[in-house]
Amino acid sequence: MGKFYQFFAAPIGWAAFRRIIGVSFMISGWPKITAPLAQAGFLESIGLAPGWFFSPTRAILQFFGGAMIIVGLYTRPIAVANTVMMLVTISFHINNPYPEPFLTAEGLAYLNANPDLLTEGAQRALLGDGGAAFGFRIQEKAIYTSVFWAAGTALIAAFGGGYLSVDRRLKKEF
Repeated sequence: MGKFYQFFAAPIGWAAFRRIIGVSFMISGWPKITAPLAQAGFLESIGLAPGWFFSPTRAILQFFGGAMIIVGLYTRPIAVANTVMMLVTISFHINNPYPEPFLTAEGLAYLNANPDLLTEGAQRALLGDGGAAFGFRIQEKAIYTSVFWAAGTALIAAFGGGYLSVDRRLKKEF
């Protein structure tokens, strides 16, 4: 089975993994590409100034970087850049826990006054403890997703595009 793994399973599996990571970045990057300066103020508020530079850079890195990871072009440098970006994202999520931006006092008051807008499960999750457990779950998912993407891009940076990549066809691993 060694040859099967070496010449079929490993190259196909690695290419599939690159595609999963790349497509995830493209999906996340699409709204940023369509409005490249939309996050300029937010990025400046977390210390990434100038926002006019970092907002479109982030959009390009996510969307086009994701596409480059999919095809395996300049795979390692793009993956390193995306890993750094995801480490910044992880740091943001750890230092800025939910639900503060989402569950305002006014919003919770509205939901308490109109519980019929929520399912029974949502009522328990949001109204019983002011949304604390719900916020914790969102926070946890944001961190785990970012950790997955950071680990995925770090692996891609370490191992390159693999057998089924443009880098290999160019005979140049960066």
